[in-house]
Amino acid sequence: MSAAAQSSAAPAPAGHVIGVDVGTGSARAGVFDLQGNMIAASKRDIHLFQAAGAIVEQSSTEIWEAVCLAVKEAVAQAGIAPAQVRGIGFDATCSLVVLGEGGTPLPVGPSEDSSRDIIVWMDHRAVAQAERINAGGHAVLKYVGGRISPEMETPKLLWLHEHRRAVFDAAWQFFDLTDFLTWRASGDLARSTCTLTCKWTYLAHEKRWDASYFRSIGLGMLADEGFARIGAQVVEPGTALGQGLTARAAIELGLPVGTPVAAGLIDAHAGGLATVGAAGDPVKSLGYVFGTSSCTMTTTRQPAFVPGVWGPYYSAMVPEAWLNEGGQSVAGAAIERLLAQHPAATEARRLAAEAGEQLPAWLAGAAARNSRSLSQTVDLAHGLHVVPEFLGNRAPLADPHARATISGLGMEVDIDSLVALYVAGLCGLGYGLRQIIEVQAQAGAPIEQVVISGGAGRLDLIRQLLADTTGKPVLATRAEEPVLLGAAMLGAVASRCFPDAPSAMSAMSRIAQTYTPAGGPISDRHDARYRAFERLQAVNREIRDAERQAQA
Repeated sequence: MSAAAQSSAAPAPAGHVIGVDVGTGSARAGVFDLQGNMIAASKRDIHLFQAAGAIVEQSSTEIWEAVCLAVKEAVAQAGIAPAQVRGIGFDATCSLVVLGEGGTPLPVGPSEDSSRDIIVWMDHRAVAQAERINAGGHAVLKYVGGRISPEMETPKLLWLHEHRRAVFDAAWQFFDLTDFLTWRASGDLARSTCTLTCKWTYLAHEKRWDASYFRSIGLGMLADEGFARIGAQVVEPGTALGQGLTARAAIELGLPVGTPVAAGLIDAHAGGLATVGAAGDPVKSLGYVFGTSSCTMTTTRQPAFVPGVWGPYYSAMVPEAWLNEGGQSVAGAAIERLLAQHPAATEARRLAAEAGEQLPAWLAGAAARNSRSLSQTVDLAHGLHVVPEFLGNRAPLADPHARATISGLGMEVDIDSLVALYVAGLCGLGYGLRQIIEVQAQAGAPIEQVVISGGAGRLDLIRQLLADTTGKPVLATRAEEPVLLGAAMLGAVASRCFPDAPSAMSAMSRIAQTYTPAGGPISDRHDARYRAFERLQAVNREIRDAERQAQA
């Protein structure tokens, strides 16, 4: 639907909705009106616990407390009465929460700390389990791009079964973090089709689990139990759960008992919901959620099977449509890691702080000042190439063993060389996105434009370089916080402010700006750099293969 058509639509009902987003480092709450305007927002940091063996854990108790504080603060800042809140929606990272009877946290790692009951999405302890599952070649893997990722939940469950058997056996429920939040709010154990289809191998297009898959990988007991511990009831995002907020949750959140609670989404999918609908037909757009990691969301009318790209998932984001999900295991985090290694990083952080800016924004400003246009900043990275795969390649290579490669790095220690490295890193992320777009198009899922969201992708420089590196227009939504907005849309649907998710998408989201890819010589330079990017990837794989053969 065009912006003009949207503006002439019937006015949205009155009231407010709350969106809650739990990311890797914080819990946030936003209060929105029903036109999609954010009235207020609050953020509370949460801890990550890291240990040897690629272990990354969190606490569900701490996260829920952070959510409650953020919601109360956001409502207070909005200056509205709690009774004006029509509904609440949640999104979160695809992390695994393990609870014992009565919701008691269970320790998921060798620390034996029961408060550390979450295996975070980025935890790669289950690489061996994922490889073993992939070697089995079960038919359900067709719906995760052919290879399951250690970031998904069944490899993590298998790791728990093999390494923490007492905890596995004592578990009452295994939740995706989003489903934990909606259960904690409503008391309803129903799971979202988004979480289970995208991360747990639930076959939403057939409305069933495949018991033979679980038996083939050594988790047959979950099938024998009727999947009661991982999701016996599965509902679409935006479905009203239970009787709304329980008495306990209402007190903790500072909202009325019975406030509608919506079945949720994974955080990237919430961002996708709030972006792809703003650009009209979601089938034409790739939603690019740029945060600590990046996710790509591509909607199709018919299933497209893309090697190395997760999905196709039915009704996991846009109802009754198929979704292919790709992305990069680290994106914003990759840039942070890249910059931290440069000798001038400390000085640059000091200068950025003096200017009242975060380091990426300060570097983007420096790059713009050193170039005639944002597109021409690519010249600053001449001869410098970065493949920023510090935590593997999520898509389209589905290679958790891939690692970053930097070519052309010299002995320079000045700020200008740091700026050049920053631009080269951003280009590397753009070439990774281009690779996903090209592979999907070859498999029958072409797109016309990229719609960006996520906190790490707000800078004009990033958006323009993504347009230039991919050759696709990059559209930015009006929403300051599209992930929060996507969660709030779910609350609007659960409370019947809108009849369905597409209606909420149309009414609450708008495109604010379009970044057009540069043509001519700049396009030619990116074509050459993209070929170099792919060659560096290939050489990296060749070196690793040779090392493995030498060790065999």
